[in-house]
Amino acid sequence: MSNKKHSCNCLRTVFILAAAVFVLSSVSCSEKPDWEAVSDNIIKERNIEGRLRNDIPETNIISNLKPGIVTNIKELPVTEIAPGIKSHMYWGKGNLINWMTLEPQAEISIEILPSERLMFVMKGSVDQLISGSFVTMYAADRDEPDGIHGSTPKIEFVFLKRGSENAVKAGDKGAEILEIYWPVRLDYMEKAGITKLPSDVPEGNYPIEPSIETNKVYDLYDVQFTELVPGARSRLISGRGTQLSFIRMEPGSTFGHHVHPEEQIMIVLRGWIDEIILDSVYRMEKGDILYLPANMVHGGTNGPFGCSVLDVFWPPRPDYTGKEKKRLALYHAIIPEDAKVELVIDGAKHEPGLTFTEGPTWLNGKLYFSSMYFDQAWNGDPEKSALVEMDPDGTYRNISFGSMQTNGTMHLGQGNLAVCDMFGHRIIEITTKGKVIRTLASTYNGRPLDGPNDLVIDAKGGIYFTDPQFTPEAEKSQPGRSVYYLTPKGKVIRIVEPNDFAMPNGVLLSPDGKTLYINNTYDDEEWWNVDSNKNNFVWAYDVNDDGTVSNGRKFAELYLTPEVLDRKSKTSGADGMTIDELGNIYIATYMGLQIFSSEGEFIGIINFPVYPVNCCFGGEDMKTIFATCYDKIYKVRTNMKGLEYPLKN
Repeated sequence: MSNKKHSCNCLRTVFILAAAVFVLSSVSCSEKPDWEAVSDNIIKERNIEGRLRNDIPETNIISNLKPGIVTNIKELPVTEIAPGIKSHMYWGKGNLINWMTLEPQAEISIEILPSERLMFVMKGSVDQLISGSFVTMYAADRDEPDGIHGSTPKIEFVFLKRGSENAVKAGDKGAEILEIYWPVRLDYMEKAGITKLPSDVPEGNYPIEPSIETNKVYDLYDVQFTELVPGARSRLISGRGTQLSFIRMEPGSTFGHHVHPEEQIMIVLRGWIDEIILDSVYRMEKGDILYLPANMVHGGTNGPFGCSVLDVFWPPRPDYTGKEKKRLALYHAIIPEDAKVELVIDGAKHEPGLTFTEGPTWLNGKLYFSSMYFDQAWNGDPEKSALVEMDPDGTYRNISFGSMQTNGTMHLGQGNLAVCDMFGHRIIEITTKGKVIRTLASTYNGRPLDGPNDLVIDAKGGIYFTDPQFTPEAEKSQPGRSVYYLTPKGKVIRIVEPNDFAMPNGVLLSPDGKTLYINNTYDDEEWWNVDSNKNNFVWAYDVNDDGTVSNGRKFAELYLTPEVLDRKSKTSGADGMTIDELGNIYIATYMGLQIFSSEGEFIGIINFPVYPVNCCFGGEDMKTIFATCYDKIYKVRTNMKGLEYPLKN
């Protein structure tokens, strides 16, 4: 145990260690462990509320982890499950957790599962036997977003019930998989060298139904987040006798002293946490494991990078399930339970081809959007860029090519489009045949605009637009990145001071036209020349009668990817936004399409295979969201009708 990890009360840690050894080697299952008296005193002193359960059986299984003592997974013995398959296993009274590394083509032959099994592909790919047939399951890393790369991560998993046929074969590059068994798998414990085992393990009967179906492949990133406490949100997955909490805790967030009757086994996946164990604190980092028996007081404070943890509970927690049901009810009120993300166009395969799609608008039964050319380093080229028209069936064509690098679009209400000609430093009116009618805005204060990016049209015919100066010229015309308003009379006024946002991007109006929303793409990055206090928030402003704005305030905090948290940045990747008639807002980000209510309450995230760059409502009933995702267009059905611009008085 390294000295750098100890804090608070070293004597208490020694006491816990001694007590844990005593529990494992000297007492019968019917006697109380010494740590329990310590926990009871803390509960009484701090007036900690707990819960009672009378449905948890005694399994006569002793954990291979010491209660309340942190270890690292690398310190556990390596067990060979089959040729070419090595395992680190740990277990409590109810669940066995098994992290396995499979060499290429290594396999587990067909077997009958003695326990229910949740299996996650963490790296690589495997062929998994499901319902008598092999199904390829895989994991994928998140792309570092650039001008041509934007794939989102994937961790596929499956739930197999006890008595199912099971077999696994690793792919050509091998794999890493995570298995959770309930009840504990006795034959695996024997492989790990445990000799004194009961002949059978009682299951118990718990009131919670599994949250997922058996024999169906899921993606972990499709599982919605449930808020457990402020600053801590989890992807919860429940079987009959196990509950997994893939929890992400935000930088600086805390879990106060608490206690519950379910046992908990945690492993840190990223970041670090100062874990409270009884009345001591221990720094837990990546790979650290902790066994918390039922009713052991614990808590934690998260560091500046936040912390991601996998908690495994036995039995499943009804309080967590209750929170999850409330969260899913909000999400499915907007996104139907049977809704699927559907690919409409793969611009890498179907002519005339798409590159970096942006700025969608639905007009007269068709989708209009920009296909911007960028190379990996974000160097654009108008000669390779297009403005595109798409039919509902996915048939599409360029209405303009090689003359402009357009970005945001929005219809003007009379059949034509207002389009941000980003590299042309202007906003134009253009027909759906590609004919430029006129320039709507090109200068502010006598100098050219730098690069109009996104826009929204109000009920008066005025246009709000962002200019993040995302253009190739080294020397800019305006003093900083800003937001402007083109009045109905044709005058451009600046409504946000230069560089008040590090990168202002998406812009929206509320259904009543009284609130303007602006998001921020990058912030606190070494490679970006502006930092701001806007961070990873969508900001709301009151709209004044003359089109100016006031009373700027935080509206919604956007989720950040682990890679961003690791560098302590505030870059959300927020880009285009859309809104429905009830005022729910949908923001394209690196984490997916994030949804917030009209009050700024987090609703959920729609996961796409590629980062969504922008989005809009469309379809015959205006209840389908179309998302522009690099060289692809996706769609998803909703229960909501999209707000149609321009707004009406």
